[in-house]
Amino acid sequence: MPVARWIRRLCVVGVVLCFVVVVLGAYVRLTAAGLGCPDWPGCYGHLTPPGAGHGAAAQATYAHRPLEPGKAWREMIHRYAVGTLSLVIVLITALTISAHRRRAASVPLALTLLAVLIVQALLGMLTVTWQLNPLIVTLHLLFGMTTLGLLWWLALSLPRGSWGASAVHGWGRAGGGGAALRAAWRLTLLALAALALQIALGGWTSSNYAAVACPDFPTCQSAWWPHADFRDAFVLWHGRNVNYEGGVLDNPARVAIHLTHRLGALLTSVALLSAAAFVLRRRGLSAARRNAWAVLAALALQLLIGISMVLKSFPLWLATAHTAGAALLLLATLALLRTLSAR
Repeated sequence: MPVARWIRRLCVVGVVLCFVVVVLGAYVRLTAAGLGCPDWPGCYGHLTPPGAGHGAAAQATYAHRPLEPGKAWREMIHRYAVGTLSLVIVLITALTISAHRRRAASVPLALTLLAVLIVQALLGMLTVTWQLNPLIVTLHLLFGMTTLGLLWWLALSLPRGSWGASAVHGWGRAGGGGAALRAAWRLTLLALAALALQIALGGWTSSNYAAVACPDFPTCQSAWWPHADFRDAFVLWHGRNVNYEGGVLDNPARVAIHLTHRLGALLTSVALLSAAAFVLRRRGLSAARRNAWAVLAALALQLLIGISMVLKSFPLWLATAHTAGAALLLLATLALLRTLSAR
């Protein structure tokens, strides 16, 4: 089997697995299982929670945090998935480098993916050892989404038989190009930047336990602009020897974070709508219309999840789905940008 086909298949597996890892990470965080195993990479010095249950010496070391099997299993399943994803990325990188003369895939992109994976592993360790520091947790989410995005972009950029190749041929049929193409590309890139910032705000909201600070919608605590402390809301560092589980901020600071996240959602929606609408209104960009519709569908789904989550008092399944929706929106936006980049 040609190397390019193996890389393509591994990329598809990697995208699906990374999506699962991102959603699992959200589930672990939302079920307060982030410190279910207070050490790294094992669990109370063992590779499995059952082994940790029989390790009296290891549990004595963490006497302040006794073993909770349910939380430990959730944390370790997430780590097992991350380990599998790491192997897939290493294989993709190795195959890409081995086939660099045939240009089966972009070597710089594969190396960047591997570098991001290494940073992500370091952040995963620090998330545990620094006791859920909001800055580290947010960076962990961002680099997880970056890993997903790079895997998807690599898959879209593969030659013949890939999604990216069909987009290139599509431009020839559609006669796209020129000023409209450049404007659409810039609008989509701007929307992607806004989405990245909003994902960061989402991570900051979750890691500071600020989601429930506004239990109603569209108002917040029955007011359009309740008392909020923006000065303390975005202090990035409160010290290393602090246990951040449950949050350390006062309610006004959490309200400020939540309000900022809502405003960010509004601005991001406008940016994504503008980019998609621009593509749909230009006949010369017909090859990108399918991806523009995908962006609109993913955006509608994410807004529906976000609003329903508040109105239904933040059920776990909707809160987890909110992260999945953000990942789907990222994939749709990148697909649109890739189509517009294919000349």
